[in-house]
Amino acid sequence: MPETSPPYEPESYAAAAAALLGLTLDPAWIAPVTANLRVLAAAAELVEAFPLADEIDAAPRFEA
Repeated sequence: MPETSPPYEPESYAAAAAALLGLTLDPAWIAPVTANLRVLAAAAELVEAFPLADEIDAAPRFEA
């Protein structure tokens, strides 16, 4: 059975990360910071959901 992650709470994450980094978040910035974290989490879900074969390896160097 696949393991399920707890729901993502950007407000809790922002508070915990700020405390770990020794930062003080101005209350006026909490809404924009958490909005950005929600956008980043949505982008991460897209990347994580992209199917890759098990035999694919990461390229050591990208060249266009």
